[in-house]
Amino acid sequence: MIVIKRILFLLLLASPVVQAGDFDQIEKEKFIKDMVDKHGFEKKPLEDLFLKVKLLDHVLEAIARPAEKSKEWHEYRKIFVTPERIKKGVVFWQENRDLLLAVEKEYGVSREIIVAIIGVETYYGKHKGKYRVIDSLATLAFNYPKRAPFFRKELKQYLLFTRKLKIDPLSLKGSYAGAMGMPQFMPSSFQSYAVDFDKDGKINIWDHKPDIFGSIANYFKKHGWQTDEPVATATWIKKGADLEKHLEKGLKPSIPLNDLIESGVQLKRKIEGNPLTSLLAYKQEKDTDYWVVFQNFYTITRYNHSPLYGMAVYQLSEAIKEAYVREALLK
Repeated sequence: MIVIKRILFLLLLASPVVQAGDFDQIEKEKFIKDMVDKHGFEKKPLEDLFLKVKLLDHVLEAIARPAEKSKEWHEYRKIFVTPERIKKGVVFWQENRDLLLAVEKEYGVSREIIVAIIGVETYYGKHKGKYRVIDSLATLAFNYPKRAPFFRKELKQYLLFTRKLKIDPLSLKGSYAGAMGMPQFMPSSFQSYAVDFDKDGKINIWDHKPDIFGSIANYFKKHGWQTDEPVATATWIKKGADLEKHLEKGLKPSIPLNDLIESGVQLKRKIEGNPLTSLLAYKQEKDTDYWVVFQNFYTITRYNHSPLYGMAVYQLSEAIKEAYVREALLK
């Protein structure tokens, strides 16, 4: 028994002990090697950088319980489509009216959608995130196996663009998932879609409105936004209508509108032609609402792949637009 205990003791001494709060060292070292071999980083400075990066346990807790998976529509809507958020959206639009109009003319993306995205993402810039971006990304890249490949890619892009723009990678803050600035772009989105709208030689999505609005609009345009086309419409459903075959087809528009109408779906607004659509169900407290959505709704969900998110942005945008127009008429 004494011999067995001594062997076990020696094995423990020889084994790497992962303390609470430590990164997965194997994953971290593989990542550093990849950045050195493929992207020209120097090993020692990168190792020194990661000695200053912290694993955030509460980030792992937060990513495991996203609001989109834990709430029904009637609960989710109350978070984002509120009188206060609508009111502040109108003020935000009024304060940035000329710039929003210029961005809409350039990209064809509706002003109210840009305002609503910022309203949902950061409460018009008030909540841009309190976590160091590198801490969040490293935590998820090295210690969240479920989505580690995605977050390793984002951490790579983060280091690439901070090197390119000569930004201290320890300085930027964002959401628990590593989203940045007023538009809450992930690093790969920053690399692909952020723009220098006013041509001042810099891209700043943290506090420079021309680049913030232009980058959101560019993201939407690149993801298939159709100028002056519908986003969504509420419906009436005929008694006995068979909707299951349409509901199971998901978010991407694939159902000719006329097929839905023939199935017993009646629209609450007139839609020209026979565009491809999707049919989505939204649970209220006592019943279910059905919405017909189009390409522009699908584009909204490229920002966040949730039908709850897409509908919150759309309904907030419509409420802000209605209130903005009403106030303009009263002046």
